[in-house]
Amino acid sequence: MKLRSPSSFRRAAPAAASSARWAVASALLALASATQAQGVDAPTLQALDAQIAKVSPQLVSWRRDIHAHPELSGQERRTAALVAEHLRGLGLSVQTGVGGTGVVATLQGAHPGKLVALRADMDALPVPEGTGLPFASQVKAQYLGKEVPVMHACGHDGHTAILMGVAQALAGMKDQIHGSVRFIFQPAEEGAPNEPDAQGVAPSFGAKAMIEQGALKGVQAIYGLHLTANIPFGVAGYRSGPLMASADDIHINVVGRGAHGSAPWAGVDPIVAASQVVLGLQTVVSRQLNISEEPAVVTIGAINGGTRFNIIPDKVEMLGTLRTFDEPMRAEAQKRIRNTAQLIAESSGAKAEVRFGPVSYPVTVNSPELTQASVPALKQAMNGQAVVVPKISGSEDFSEFQKVVPGFFFFLGATPKGLQAASAPSNHSPRFDFNEDALPMGVRSLSVLALDFLNRS
Repeated sequence: MKLRSPSSFRRAAPAAASSARWAVASALLALASATQAQGVDAPTLQALDAQIAKVSPQLVSWRRDIHAHPELSGQERRTAALVAEHLRGLGLSVQTGVGGTGVVATLQGAHPGKLVALRADMDALPVPEGTGLPFASQVKAQYLGKEVPVMHACGHDGHTAILMGVAQALAGMKDQIHGSVRFIFQPAEEGAPNEPDAQGVAPSFGAKAMIEQGALKGVQAIYGLHLTANIPFGVAGYRSGPLMASADDIHINVVGRGAHGSAPWAGVDPIVAASQVVLGLQTVVSRQLNISEEPAVVTIGAINGGTRFNIIPDKVEMLGTLRTFDEPMRAEAQKRIRNTAQLIAESSGAKAEVRFGPVSYPVTVNSPELTQASVPALKQAMNGQAVVVPKISGSEDFSEFQKVVPGFFFFLGATPKGLQAASAPSNHSPRFDFNEDALPMGVRSLSVLALDFLNRS
């Protein structure tokens, strides 16, 4: 459940005001990019590297502790407490319970200036760990009414450790900072912690809930990263514009009329109708959307209906996902999915009830202006190892932050030692792991990006 907004935060501005603020910020960023910023100066980078060297051993300790104690979306109480204690120890003012179990803190530099935000996600997944690591998770928790094994199978343990390290490194350089840095430790990136009601409505969660409770108040830009074993170690992957797909849960109930299996004419068979709907939905991408503009994916991943071999059920439930890289195409695809399902079901005398969500993430779009201005700093931080990557059909609710302020999201290659990026277990695999030597690189990249942004006029 979403907790009450802390008193130091104000509810987010209406959508129109947010859009106007985003447009103004983008214009300023476009102007700033014309100066061809090249990252931070040599003395600042040297001071930062000294701070990172101090915190590096703790990065591994934090990561392993968090990995051994994973928490599902909305349940990140232990992780949030660890983060809050660390931030308070740095002398920062800390707000907890933001958007559920989220933690927010702001570092004020010694000199006035802009406000930039950095974000890390904290939640784990209902996945049985198969890494064999000495600090592997043994944790089980409740998920959708069942006890399930829990694992950090997407690198969020690393993300949290990295941002804790960034906070410590930059706090040690406070006297050199012009402006302020807000650290956002986000819960529930992986999905809704609460099941939707009968109408499919669930309370806001993750990034959206934190925004509603003021986490971006005053922020002019936001940066985030994602660890991956499928980009070579030490390489950052970025892309201007659409980087990751939108994601919409698809729920379709095909309602017929039950009957004896020996007399199907006495009822309306929702299993046959559902089968026809699955086939019809394959034409949404292949025949109904203009995929010469942007790719799209429609997948039905689960069909549930019936209890016995000779009973035609009343209803069949279908679950799936929609992925797109363009918001107008996303809206069009939703309309086509609804129409296709409803009309096919209707043709056999059944009825299709279609809804989307509660997971409903926008396209992750890197502001072209912010990307152009930030890439020199990213390349500096990564010693030149930053490359443009293809679009990725996975999704991220970092996109919610990008709807409010310009944002830049990138991937950090962390292929484990002895493995190849092309074949290493990917995010969400029970065998997913990453090279911990990437943790200081994550601290360096986010820190340089933040300092570079603050130093730009």
